[in-house]
Amino acid sequence: MRNIQAKLTLYHQLHLVKNYKKILLFCFLFIFSSESNAYVQNEILKLKKPPLKLSEYGFFKDMRSQLPSEDVLPYTLESALFSDYADKLRFIYIPDKGFAKNVPGKVFDFPNGTALIKTFAYLNNHIKSNISSQLLETRLLIKKDGEWSNISYVWNEDQNEAFLSIAGKTIPTKFVNNDGELQDVRYRVPNINQCKECHQANKEITPIGPKARNLNTTYAYKESSMNQLEKWHELGWIGNDYQTISMVDWANQNASLDDRARSYLDINCGHCHIEGGSADTSGLYLNFNEDRKINLGFYKKPVATGRASNNLKYSIVPGKPEESILLYRMQSLDPGIMMPESGRALQHSEAIELISKWIKNL
Repeated sequence: MRNIQAKLTLYHQLHLVKNYKKILLFCFLFIFSSESNAYVQNEILKLKKPPLKLSEYGFFKDMRSQLPSEDVLPYTLESALFSDYADKLRFIYIPDKGFAKNVPGKVFDFPNGTALIKTFAYLNNHIKSNISSQLLETRLLIKKDGEWSNISYVWNEDQNEAFLSIAGKTIPTKFVNNDGELQDVRYRVPNINQCKECHQANKEITPIGPKARNLNTTYAYKESSMNQLEKWHELGWIGNDYQTISMVDWANQNASLDDRARSYLDINCGHCHIEGGSADTSGLYLNFNEDRKINLGFYKKPVATGRASNNLKYSIVPGKPEESILLYRMQSLDPGIMMPESGRALQHSEAIELISKWIKNL
């Protein structure tokens, strides 16, 4: 009997040791995989063919919570592009010893290997919200050999991975709007060619948002709050020549009406309506630095607008928003009339109110 008990005791001890080794191996693999995913995989960025999964880049420590890796920095814009009220989570990766040159009035000239990462989501964090957040898509702009390439990834239902999307997708969903009400939307993920409609200058793909004037604002980093340009300078990413006339948050009621309107038009329209942009031939230039009234649309006749003009004579009639083509096209949901012509399926009511008030006070 004692021999049997001794054998059983020995068996249990060996079994425990065996399981203990398994646990140790599991812990080692978990720690190793976590460490390997804590940094961006540079070799993946260099591939001509993008990976099928967003996680393969190593941009995030935790995909679902959008916790960035050690060498990825979150950032925000003073004024942001409207995309059917979707929230934007922005991140940037610049390779070690990479340096971005400031180009006054334009996007920074980022080094090769830079990745701009933007996740579109409905965070649904309104106090009246009773639905959880939803990650929709993550768009990447990656610079290789002096040129930018655009890639999109669509998030799965489990919200733990995003998969390569070439053809685009429509996502029927709901979100909680600014009034705390549930609103239906058919969110559109653009196909790879539609991205180029906005991200194009002089026939080359280019970022839109990260200009010095639109980054000159404070961000609450995990260590402390700091001006973003100062932070980038501290990291050695940019020089100290970033002093600039700054845009404002178009929704900031304390800013001047003119600055708010011009900031909104810059980020939502100015990337196309600028010399060298896809709407160059219209002669309507809406970037923040434009100071020629005719190019801003004041008593400017439309060019090849067709029915999109609604038989109105000028892009902007100072004092008369109801006679201004610009406002009419912002209000429209007709694909052949509305502006911007892609990236939205809803009216941006707050912006319509802002631009209407601005034109009325010109």
